[in-house]
Amino acid sequence: MTATRKTRAPRAARATRASRTAVTVAASLLLTAVLTAPAAQADPPGLTEDSTPPVRIDPHDPDLRMVQGAKLAPSKVLNIKSVVETDDGSERRQDTNDNVTFALQAEVLFGKDSAELTPDALTRIDTIAAEVRKQNATSLRVFGFTDNLGSAAHGLALSKDRADAVQRELAEGLDSSVSFQIRGYGEQYPIADNSTEAGREKNRRVEISFPRASS
Repeated sequence: MTATRKTRAPRAARATRASRTAVTVAASLLLTAVLTAPAAQADPPGLTEDSTPPVRIDPHDPDLRMVQGAKLAPSKVLNIKSVVETDDGSERRQDTNDNVTFALQAEVLFGKDSAELTPDALTRIDTIAAEVRKQNATSLRVFGFTDNLGSAAHGLALSKDRADAVQRELAEGLDSSVSFQIRGYGEQYPIADNSTEAGREKNRRVEISFPRASS
C-alpha cells in the first residue's frame, strides 16, 4: 500500500505541474495578443452623430402593454450607414443619419507627392459641390490624409496642402457664405492596412464631409 501511494504522489504532482504550465502558456499567449493587437482608430475630430432620441418614451405608459416584470430599455437612435464605392475604390460616399462624407484617393486628385489637382480631379470635385448645394450645407470639413511612408512631418504638410487645394476648388463652385474646416492629419486615422500598397493607396485620400439636409 505504501509503495502504491509513493507512485501516485509523483504522478499527481506531475499532473498539477503540467496543468499549471498549460495555464501559464495560455495566459502568456493571451497577454501577447493583447499587447500586439493594433489600437482602434477613432474618427477624425469634427465628425459627430446625434444619438439623442427624438421622442421621450414613458416606461410606465399603460399603452405599452409590456409583459409583467419586464423593463423598458433606454431608448436610442440607430445610426444607419450607407457606403457606396466605385469599382476601383478611388471614390467612396458614406451617408449616415447626420453626415455625408466623400473620400477621394490621392491618385485620382494629384500626381505623386504633389498637391496640384489633375483635370480629372476638377470633375470629381464639381460633382461633390453639386451634392453640397443639394443638401443646402453651409459648413464643410475638408481633411487630408497620407500613408505612413516618409517622415511624419512631410505627411502632415502634404496632407494639409492637398486639403487646401480641394477646398479652394470647392469654394469656386459654392456660395461665399459656406464655411470650411481644413485639416491635414498625415498618417493619422488610417482606414486600411499600411503594410500593403493596396492599403496605403486607400489611406492616401482627401475626405469632404458635411451635414445632411433634414428630412
